[in-house]
Amino acid sequence: MVEWIISDGLTGYEDAVTFMEARAAAIHAGTADELIWLVEHPPLYTAGTSARESDLLDARFPVHQAGRGGQYTYHGPGQRIVYVMLDLNRRGKDVRKFVSGLEQWVIAALAEFGVSAEVRQGRVGVWVTRPDKPPLPDGSPREDKIAAIGVKLRRWVSFHGISINVEPDLSHYTGIVPCGISEHGVTSLVDLGLPVSMSDLDVALRDSFDEIFR
Repeated sequence: MVEWIISDGLTGYEDAVTFMEARAAAIHAGTADELIWLVEHPPLYTAGTSARESDLLDARFPVHQAGRGGQYTYHGPGQRIVYVMLDLNRRGKDVRKFVSGLEQWVIAALAEFGVSAEVRQGRVGVWVTRPDKPPLPDGSPREDKIAAIGVKLRRWVSFHGISINVEPDLSHYTGIVPCGISEHGVTSLVDLGLPVSMSDLDVALRDSFDEIFR
């Protein structure tokens, strides 16, 4: 059984990490159910285990060492954070399959709003093509990231997870090179012209979860 929690307001990042670590330990011990936890954070940057110091351009918000995979990313109001605490001991100890499942889950949820999102070889996360923007210098179309993924495993129980842009202040991303990728930008559901609310996205995530994680 997977429990779902939606937290109101803004959740402090360090408090969230403390909670996730305790819950992951309890899941491994068999004293708690798996959990999907939906939160929003105040504006902040997190550095994953592959973060390069040069990618922090302007530390205008607090910077946290996340301990998850990946590089620098931004979290803030208007962005749905999906913390995923699942037991891979029971779901197959396959990290690549798990990360791919997270990506496909986001793609399925976004499809409910008519968004054609995709993954790209060599780039973790979920992307949308932007034919409305000028092409790249090599003539290829621009792509914007709409969802980032960074997970950590402890005793094969996952924590951290996914961030999906609903309506964050996209200018806050200019303080970092998001995920170490400078040639592409970031977008959100509202930036794409879709008046989607946080609760709308939550319903789509809940509806599509069992398609991927049975």
